[in-house]
Amino acid sequence: MLDLRRLRLLCDLSRLKTIAAVAEANTYTPSAVSQQLSALEREAGVPLLERTGRSVRLTAAGRVLVEQGEAVLAAMERTAAALAAVSAGLSGPLRIGAFPTAVRTLIPWTLVVLGRQHPALELMVTELDPVAVPAAVRERRLDVGLVHDYDVVPVKPDAGLETVSLMEETVFLAVPEPDPIGRLAEASEAPWIMATPGTLCHTVITHVCRAAGFKPRARHHADDFETVLALVAAGQGVSLVPELAAAKPPPGVRLIELPTRRRTRIAYRQGASGHPAITAFVSVIRDAAGR
Repeated sequence: MLDLRRLRLLCDLSRLKTIAAVAEANTYTPSAVSQQLSALEREAGVPLLERTGRSVRLTAAGRVLVEQGEAVLAAMERTAAALAAVSAGLSGPLRIGAFPTAVRTLIPWTLVVLGRQHPALELMVTELDPVAVPAAVRERRLDVGLVHDYDVVPVKPDAGLETVSLMEETVFLAVPEPDPIGRLAEASEAPWIMATPGTLCHTVITHVCRAAGFKPRARHHADDFETVLALVAAGQGVSLVPELAAAKPPPGVRLIELPTRRRTRIAYRQGASGHPAITAFVSVIRDAAGR
């Protein structure tokens, strides 16, 4: 019989590539992870890993076991969801991950309604970048989280997660008043307020500007949209902001609608869609987005 915890470590290794990364994700030592994977090999009766110096890679048998293991882990999630569905009322923790603009706008109303409907649920929110959500959900640090991408820079889905659509937003060019800029191409000579290089938002600005025929000239770097809009209002440059962040722009900011769209989805582990706590969260936050 294969140990489920060890099987999860092997699946993590397939995704994270190194023993050290698996150890960090699971709060183990690297030696403990190696011992557990060696024990899994003994249980399987075939070599699962090829070791070359300090690096490891999956054998053909290891890749087969990961593929089947992902299905087993999803089945366990469905089993847990089915058991929770027959329980009397929702209780226990529901760990939610969301990006800053969602935490300020969608999450408070969602928490109030969920708390009223299911008072025994222990609702816990963590604010984090959407890029970090998939790993946090897979590693069971979160039960559900919000992820997003842009139509101009789609993000490859995580095979270990299920997602459902939450909302699609208009993206705006934010310019300071009384700047006469009226369309994106006219912002080619303006200073730009860019996100941190390497982030999705930075990539989106670079991509959108390149499509308009120019390379943006960065003056400031900021990742929080409230900070971005404050800098725009202060006449420090222009930037792109999604609708959720631009609902109440500060005085001195003018918004120009662009064809670009930001798409937000709700993510949870494969097999967890039937869990009543997940179902309740999806329903309520969709209502929040509609409001």
